[in-house]
Amino acid sequence: MVLLLCGAALLTSCARLSPPSSGGGSALSGLASWYGEDFQGRPTSNREIYNMFDMTAAHKTLPFGTRVMVTNLNNGKSVAVRINDRGPFVGERIIDLSFAAARMIDMVGCGVAPVRLDILADGSPATARALPRYFVQVGAFIYEDNARALESRLRAKYADVVLSSCASAERTYFRVRVKAKDRDASLRLAQVLSEDGYKVILLEE
Repeated sequence: MVLLLCGAALLTSCARLSPPSSGGGSALSGLASWYGEDFQGRPTSNREIYNMFDMTAAHKTLPFGTRVMVTNLNNGKSVAVRINDRGPFVGERIIDLSFAAARMIDMVGCGVAPVRLDILADGSPATARALPRYFVQVGAFIYEDNARALESRLRAKYADVVLSSCASAERTYFRVRVKAKDRDASLRLAQVLSEDGYKVILLEE
């Protein structure tokens, strides 16, 4: 499956920590939900048009553009999202993920899942680049050994495999990505990787 980015049982209660600030240094645990087709094409709180296939999320207080790593505590899967909307305003939920982001951490079926939020060190809105860079992300891991094992498998078949890390105040995540020369090349590469059985995300940075 290819997702575009411009990546179990429910808890009846959630444990809160101090809400994270835009500068990092704290984390928040609680319940996440997701929203999708019913909101497709509608404006978000920061006046973007909601796209259920983008890696975005709604949060009540974090500044727009903040990047957050969301970890599903039921299965340990993580995805990085960008805050571009406000919410959720239902019960104890702390973040509302796009469909694509929820799919990456396997919580679409259950609808709500316990998560941990970590503000990424580069969480402030990024400055514009003269020329964008294109990647196809194949995996994100808490443990470096798992990332290196995937990197090794990919290098046997693909060129320009990159292992990089992104850090929050609490932990470091290791991302395995394949670099592409332009958007068209990234689309072709994503299709090939998807046919090989990988769940991938297209990244433009």
